[in-house]
Amino acid sequence: MNLNYPDGRKFNQPSNKPALSSTKKKILFGDRGMTLEEEINESNKYYRSHDIAVIYKKPTPIQIVKVDYPKRSRAVIKEAYFRQASTTDYNGIYNGYYVDFEAKETKHKNTFPLKNFHQHQIDHLKACQKQGGVCFVIIKYVLLKRYFIMPAQNLITYWDNQNQDGAKSIQFKQIVDCSIEINSSYNPTLPYIEAVQQLIDNEKEK
Repeated sequence: MNLNYPDGRKFNQPSNKPALSSTKKKILFGDRGMTLEEEINESNKYYRSHDIAVIYKKPTPIQIVKVDYPKRSRAVIKEAYFRQASTTDYNGIYNGYYVDFEAKETKHKNTFPLKNFHQHQIDHLKACQKQGGVCFVIIKYVLLKRYFIMPAQNLITYWDNQNQDGAKSIQFKQIVDCSIEINSSYNPTLPYIEAVQQLIDNEKEK
């Protein structure tokens, strides 16, 4: 299926082809474990099943423009477009608070490039904050196996500074200093709600 962005750019879809061998598959995926998205999704299932929070990954609206109907087969989508630019990855409610956040992975060890975000995502976080939402970004340093919850306001500050000839990346030490570090666990896989509660408590103390 051909899937394109609103401006016509092609969306590069991951290949569905199987690995050439079990050995190669082990090399590619053996030490990676779950992706950040998988960890968050599993955690959200746990939170929902235990009546702790109701948070889901946002669906991306797609406009289908070409469909084939092969004989004796289901309809096959051949071409589609994203209807609009996506905002953030997740939203929902926790203990009466609206929660909205983005999730990002990086293989960098010392920096986090701001190009991982887009202006419309920053604008969305700003708008949600104005309405009293709890907004943040979960950053996973894949090689370091470390996770951080960065409040949206801190991200917004770095983003705005880069537009005024500031740094184009956030240093790892800066992320450590302005974020809440969390550790992967079993149930939930990624206990980020503990950090959300801390963000709420910190806001109450202001």
